[in-house]
Amino acid sequence: MKTGESGNSAGCLRTGDTVVTAEDRRWAADMRAAVFCAAALLVLLHLVDLAAGTLDALRSGLWTALAALLFSVLFPRRVTAGRHWIAVRGLLGERRVSTDLLTQVGHRDGLSPRIVLRDVWGARVEVELETLAANPLLWHELDTGARRAREDGLLSSGSAVLQSLARRIESDTAREVFEASGLH
Repeated sequence: MKTGESGNSAGCLRTGDTVVTAEDRRWAADMRAAVFCAAALLVLLHLVDLAAGTLDALRSGLWTALAALLFSVLFPRRVTAGRHWIAVRGLLGERRVSTDLLTQVGHRDGLSPRIVLRDVWGARVEVELETLAANPLLWHELDTGARRAREDGLLSSGSAVLQSLARRIESDTAREVFEASGLH
């Protein structure tokens, strides 16, 4: 654990006044992959240049910048959640919404489909559907907060998106349980 963080018996991670109850379990592996790809590109480009006898400080700087650019593109967003909030941290900072104060939930298609969350304070985050599907605790925190927002009459649009996502996650979880138990 980092300095200033302490664990507790519930398996939560406390950072300042924020208790993280769920996080993306795949983030560390995704980060290692991003570092490996960037480092491999950097080494490969240097080796090719060195073998050709054309390596100099300018070209080395260019290859380093190219590897840094690749790393910034591959850098995985870290999704964490706690009681009544979900946060996404990228290279440029963290965005957080209050899940029990959600007003809108949207869906963005593309290479990696995302769910877009907005709360009453105007805060906005985008979370990949794959991340929620792969992390039941993240989904639980989001779903619990969204249900409360719906009950309080705050969630004006997006209930259908959440219900569709819930069905997908539940069917994926059931399939994983059957496969793990040997029932197909």
